[in-house]
Amino acid sequence: MALIGTLRTKMTKWVVGFVALAIVSFILNDLFGSGPRAIFGGTDTTIGEIDGHSISLEEFQSVVQERENNYILTFGRQAGEREMLSLRQQAWDLLISRNAVIPQYQKVGVKVSSDEVWDMIQGKNVDEGIKSSFVDSAGGFDRARLVSYIQSLDAQPATSEPRIRWDMFKKDLAPGRERIKYENLLLKTNYVTNDEGEREYHSQNDVAEVKYMFVPFFGVSDSVVKISDSDLKAYYEKNKDKYKVENSRSISYVAFPIAASSNDTTDIRSEMEKLAKDFHTVTEDSVFASVNTDGETPFKKYHISDLPTYLNSQTITPGLVLGPFIDGGSFKVVKVVSIGTDTIYNAKASHILIKWDNTTDEAKKAAKEKARKILNEIKGGADFAAKAREFGTDGTASRGGDLGWFPSGQMVKPFEKAVFDAKKLGLLSDVVETDFGYHIIAVTALKNNTTYSIATLEREITPSDETQNEAYRKADTFAGDLSGVDDFKERAKKENLAVLDANDLGTAERRINNLGEARQVITWLFRDAKVGKVSEVFDLDTDYVVAVMTGETSKGFKPFEKVKEEITPAVRNEVKGKMIVEKLAAQKGTLEEIAKVYPDASVGSSADLKLNTSNLSTAGFDPIAVGRAFSLDNGKRSAPFIGENGVLIIEMQNKTIAPAIGDYSMFKTQVATNLNSRGGFNIIEAIKDAAKIEDKRYKFY
Repeated sequence: MALIGTLRTKMTKWVVGFVALAIVSFILNDLFGSGPRAIFGGTDTTIGEIDGHSISLEEFQSVVQERENNYILTFGRQAGEREMLSLRQQAWDLLISRNAVIPQYQKVGVKVSSDEVWDMIQGKNVDEGIKSSFVDSAGGFDRARLVSYIQSLDAQPATSEPRIRWDMFKKDLAPGRERIKYENLLLKTNYVTNDEGEREYHSQNDVAEVKYMFVPFFGVSDSVVKISDSDLKAYYEKNKDKYKVENSRSISYVAFPIAASSNDTTDIRSEMEKLAKDFHTVTEDSVFASVNTDGETPFKKYHISDLPTYLNSQTITPGLVLGPFIDGGSFKVVKVVSIGTDTIYNAKASHILIKWDNTTDEAKKAAKEKARKILNEIKGGADFAAKAREFGTDGTASRGGDLGWFPSGQMVKPFEKAVFDAKKLGLLSDVVETDFGYHIIAVTALKNNTTYSIATLEREITPSDETQNEAYRKADTFAGDLSGVDDFKERAKKENLAVLDANDLGTAERRINNLGEARQVITWLFRDAKVGKVSEVFDLDTDYVVAVMTGETSKGFKPFEKVKEEITPAVRNEVKGKMIVEKLAAQKGTLEEIAKVYPDASVGSSADLKLNTSNLSTAGFDPIAVGRAFSLDNGKRSAPFIGENGVLIIEMQNKTIAPAIGDYSMFKTQVATNLNSRGGFNIIEAIKDAAKIEDKRYKFY
């Protein structure tokens, strides 16, 4: 309820939202008008279909604008591109709700009256979002403050920001309540029988003691297994539902990196050398740095604790200019403007914390004796960091007790006093007691309140226009007059260019392998491409890219040829399983004796196996094996059978069936709760499936 949470904050300039509306109006006119700048005029602007209703780009844009206006009112600023991705998805979900979900409410007569809305605002059943926004000093709901706020809105114009916020919030109350009513209506149809409750009871309480022999599939070498196409096809047909897919397409592509050349680097260095020379003589260091840097911190005061690694506190002096040097992909020139002092000190230490088990005198004495024993061992030559990793009881133990730099006022007083009063580096002579326990402390840097005012010039090493133009020229030349996948790959081979593949890309993809944000490639792939068509040159963040469409999978099931390699291991395991079962079935004796047939076989046991578990310790996840175990009577052994990860034989040592109880209502409730917890999501997903939604946003975004 972010909207309500901002109802009582300072007003932002609501005019921003309406300016945005005006701007979008001009844009939409350009997109859909008949003038010379119209991009989509005269073309198909259908962006999707929901339950038989065609969604136009104009309708979608209108809903996006609703979301964007809401964002502006909530956060007081325009949404960035990352936020716009989320807002567009919200708009699409809202259109699904309006065209597929809400009609279902109407079919069953679900309605929310104006009286119910009033009740959610200030009646007996106030919305939780409102309650959390209007609280008293004790944290409880303050109804008087809510009523006062609502009354204050009546005195404000309908176009005022608070009124707009409030109206938008009220508008969302009824649909939210409708959804709850509809879901509850359907969830009430869930019914759990006494038998289901009893079954859940036994699932949780029946216990079996079993012994089993397990032969993993890898106990048979792949080389001895022969798999035919008919085996693969039979598996594919049996498990076809596993390979359901949406429409996807595949590409091959070559990338031409947009990277700074050696000449670009030399030119930037030369520029920075000139600035470094001027830096020696300027008096307004911070102004000079602000005007001439690409970085975000042209001037900053550092302490010893955060001084950059390229500055040595022992050698720098006021007026010193260092650079240019490369740091993090940029050339930098720094000037030490001044060195001073601060009221805040910093120190650096490591410690080993020994906590007491409780606050009794005996427990504290034991902890102190342990800490002093460790301290004496370190004094005798033991490694401090090793002891910290062995005995430390806080988060610093894993890094050898290192606390790093910390300022005065951060640590508890006894600890801080011990460290900041130290006159020399090294191990303190005795342990220090705090509320947390006993500390063994090594001071690694004495207290220091020196400050360093540093001006920094920064220039990112980026490709020049000439370098970018040359990379584009190469990409454009490569793409010229190509036709077909083979032609594409042959030319790439001649020009010694790496061809990369990106298979089964969906319409919603934004990133392709290592190319980063590549939405424009996806848009081309689904809007304009066909198999064998070569793209224009795409200008991505760090590369120019040329692609060719290599294949398409229509919505439905992956073709057998595409999954043949994927299903081969599973089919191979099936064949191995049959071979292992056949060999084990011919064996006699104890499980240990039978296990000798396969070197990789093992014999294990479980003393408290339950039906609601899905694992056997050595066999791993295997609900098949658990179910098979509980089907056995006491003293009985199963035939060899194929499980999830290999072949098993199970012996039932003892099965204890929980005694019947008179009332299984608690277990019925558990089953019902599990059903209902998934109900809301499943209901909406079922409605979406029935609506046959076709999403074509990829044509425009």
